[in-house]
Formats: sequence, C-alpha cells, structure tokens
Amino acid sequence: MADKSRSVSRRKERSEKESGAAEEVKNEGGKDKGEKDKGEKDKGEAAGGSEENGELQVEPIELPPFEIIAGDRIDPFVFKFQFKNVEYSSGRNKTFLCYLVDCGNSAVGLRRGCLEDEHTGPHAEEAFFTQCLPHYDSTDKYTITWYVSSSPCAACAAKIAEVLKAKKNIKMTVFSARLFEWEEPEIQEGLRMLHAAGCKLRVMKPLDFSYTWDTFVENEEQPLNLWEDCKDNYEYYHEKLADILQ
Repeated sequence: MADKSRSVSRRKERSEKESGAAEEVKNEGGKDKGEKDKGEKDKGEAAGGSEENGELQVEPIELPPFEIIAGDRIDPFVFKFQFKNVEYSSGRNKTFLCYLVDCGNSAVGLRRGCLEDEHTGPHAEEAFFTQCLPHYDSTDKYTITWYVSSSPCAACAAKIAEVLKAKKNIKMTVFSARLFEWEEPEIQEGLRMLHAAGCKLRVMKPLDFSYTWDTFVENEEQPLNLWEDCKDNYEYYHEKLADILQ
C-alpha cells in the first residue's frame, strides 16, 4: 500500500530499530537486578499503571469520541483494503459510504460524496441523513444510491427502514461490498426489514467496484486492477443475500 521510497524508508527505520534494540539488550545485561526492577516500575508508572501483589495493573484506556469524516474522494490504498470483498474482514472495523443523491431538482443536480466512521456511536449510515440530507424537502423526489464497504448493522438497518417508511418520496438502493456478520439472526432480520421498507439491497459486482473506483477514489486516472477472487466472492455474498431475503 506504500510507494517504493516509503518502503525503503520503513526498512531503514526497522533496521535502525532492530540495531537499537540489540544494543539495548546488550546494555541491559550489564545492569544489576535492582536497576532493572526500578526501570520496569518506572515504565509501569509512566503508562498509568500501579503495582499490586507483585503484578502490574494497567489502567484501562478510553477510546476517543466517535467521529464522522466527510469528503469527496477516498485514498486508493484505503479503498482497495476496505472495499475488498473478502469473507473474513479482519482489521476492517469501520464503514466507508459513497453516495449519490438525485433530488429531482435541476437546480440542485446530482450530489455525491463519501463518509467514513470511526470508533463507536452513530455510524456512517445514520450520519448520512443528518450530514448529507439536512435540507430534506417533502415535495422533492429523492433517489439515493449507496456503495458501502459492508452492509448495515441491525441498528442502522432499523433506522434506515424508519426513514424510508416515514419519507415515501425517498427511493434507495444500497450496494454492499461485503455482508456484515450475515450469520447473525438480528442482522438477517435487519436486512429483511430494510427490504420490506422498499430499499433495494445489492452485492457489489466487479463492475460496481470499477464504477466506485472511477467515481469516488483519488485514482489519478489509473484503472482498478481487481483482485483474483473478486467475482467468486461476489457470487458467494450474492447467494447469501438472496437466501436471507427470500
């Protein structure tokens, strides 16, 4: 995901760290036990811990508050990682949402953008309706299309369904790169609730990944080279979604 110069820099940095670590171990061997015990105690106190019954007790770290990041384009390396339609999405613990909004009003035109969520709290799906659709007009007809890195969780699915039931002039289609925890009964129920509310649920095909790349990614006019199992993974998720919605 990094360029060549960045890779060389990291190798140099890693080499320097390893050399420094080796020197530190060598120096450590010359210390007596009292010095090492004192150093370990100081480190524990600096980390916010305390010693109890001979064991270091580390204070719990509180995560920073939730944040929604809005933008126009996604970094290409981030896109390739976050939107990759693998079955097991290890490390992909946030949602990227690319959207198109057609308000049916020539003066407004087609709006597009991206949202990214972090930590806990309102997710990107919920934030869309407050940040990207703040001036809702009941007299307009809205056609909304999402391309998301993973399908909505149960709570978001319920909230989206409520919006669609209350605002009949909104038509919505959601393309998902992956299905989020699709084995869980509450997730399946949420997807069925969305479907019943009129939301069209789709799994992203290889062509959809290329479209999203061209429309929402800082690609420097470079084409997307799809990963080898992209089509197979699409068929896998497509079958799972069809089973859930039947």
